Amino acid sequence: MAPKSAKPKTSRNPDLVRGVGKFSRSKMYHKRGLWAIKAKNGGVFPKHDPKPAAPKPAEKLPKFYPAEDVKKPLVNKRKAKPTKLRASITPGTVLIILAGRFKGKRVVFLKQLSSGLLLVTGPFKINGVPLRRVNQSYVIATSTKVDISGVNVEKFDDKYFAKEVEKKKKKGEGEFFEAEKEEKKALPQEKKDDQKTVDAVLIKSIEGVPDLKSYLGARFSLKSGMKPHELVF
Repeated sequence: MAPKSAKPKTSRNPDLVRGVGKFSRSKMYHKRGLWAIKAKNGGVFPKHDPKPAAPKPAEKLPKFYPAEDVKKPLVNKRKAKPTKLRASITPGTVLIILAGRFKGKRVVFLKQLSSGLLLVTGPFKINGVPLRRVNQSYVIATSTKVDISGVNVEKFDDKYFAKEVEKKKKKGEGEFFEAEKEEKKALPQEKKDDQKTVDAVLIKSIEGVPDLKSYLGARFSLKSGMKPHELVF
């Protein structure tokens, strides 16, 4: 047998114009037979009680539970992306530090560490800036470059600059009210030797370029009438 063709559904009250039906409200009341349903139930439309919800299975309580609320750590699905180095910053580029203790000093960029920070040095003998890490957001890259091909910076990483954690000593009753003199921590001899080794190679290449030593030793500053956006570094 051939399948029966489905008849298109038509409304009992077709629209004459969009939003305006052919029959009135009272006409449709009689046409749908709502009057008969109301008369059958004593002049009131029948009300059907909602179906009872299926009973949920009782959950078995655990025998043991923590005395205090245990906070669940939030799952962090973000993967740390390596910091992209600015195109203007390359090994040997002279940078100007804009913030911090050495603000305005010119330093030589050596390499980028795994944390994204920049490893720079003054050198220390020229302008007093030691081997340190700097965020690239706080430096201006200049067009001046220094030859650092002979400098070995393989041993320098983020762990090299990590601070040693010391346990705090408990103070007695007498020491609590007395002001203790804080002793300055001496820099390890190993780090002093590393600074001298790096500086020795850098100073040789710096002295080979005229006026470069005095350029690194001078502090950068803006004077009246200078427009920062027009300066060429």
